[in-house]
Formats: sequence, C-alpha cells, structure tokens
Amino acid sequence: MSDPFLYRVKAAQRDLIERCGGILRVETISGFSKSQVGRWNNPSDPDLMPIGAVRALEADCGAALVTGVLAEANGRRLTDPEEERAQNVCVMLSHAEVLRQAAELANGMANAIADGQVTPTEARNIDRLAAGLERAAHGLRASLAAVKARGGTAASLRVVGEGD
Repeated sequence: MSDPFLYRVKAAQRDLIERCGGILRVETISGFSKSQVGRWNNPSDPDLMPIGAVRALEADCGAALVTGVLAEANGRRLTDPEEERAQNVCVMLSHAEVLRQAAELANGMANAIADGQVTPTEARNIDRLAAGLERAAHGLRASLAAVKARGGTAASLRVVGEGD
C-alpha cells in the first residue's frame, strides 16, 4: 500500500473497530470471521471492509468514520444530524479535551522524532493520536455551533476561594 487515501481508510477502519468494541464484537455485528476482521484492523493488510460491514458498524457506534474518509476523498464533508446533542455539550469541557488530545499528540510526536526518524509503527501511533485530536476538535466545533445558535451562553467560570 502506497496510496495515502488507503492509509486513511485503514486508519478509519481501525478506529471503527475500536469504537465498536474490538475484533470479537465486530465479528458478531458484521457476520465476518475473526480473521477477516483482524485483516481489516491490520494496517499492513490491504483488505478493506465491504460497504455492508461499514454501514452496520457505523450504525452501531454512531460515527461515520469510513464514510467520512470516502466523502473527504471526493471533496465533500458529512454533517452531524444530532444538532441537539451538540447544544448540551459544555464548551469548557470540549476545550479541555482538545488541549488534552493536543498534548498527547505533541508528546507522541516528540517521542517519535527524538531519534531523528519516524518509523511506520510510530506513524501509526501518531495517526491514532491525531484522530483523537480530530474527534476532540469536532466536539469543540459542535459545542461552539450550539452556542452561536443559542445566541451565546455563560462560561460559568469563577475564582476558587472567592466567597467560599
């Protein structure tokens, strides 16, 4: 595999398998064998999930991970149909998660480049960390969109020790 698009699809498949509870649970959901699901999960194996399996797994976890990569490859973007869910997400918590994920990515990247070379294994690990940051950023953007739609919201910040 040398096509960057295929690496993105394989990463999305791994994330999808993880979100659905791992190889054994995906075997149950998809009806495919454990060894086939393992091939989908293996970044070095070229096997890609069939559309039916993608659809079943994305419905199970509620995230269009593989479909999103396919859409991006065609210059499109998916929208989140759960706008109301975003209205209940706290902006401050979303922001904190973005910072946490960014710190994990920075640490992973620093460890990978410490010896002056990034191996394929390190690249896979960094890609997983980047996917976490991407999910966190999406959550923050959804929170901010909800705030804009409501016309603003209180930040609910206070100084500890004041009036306590």
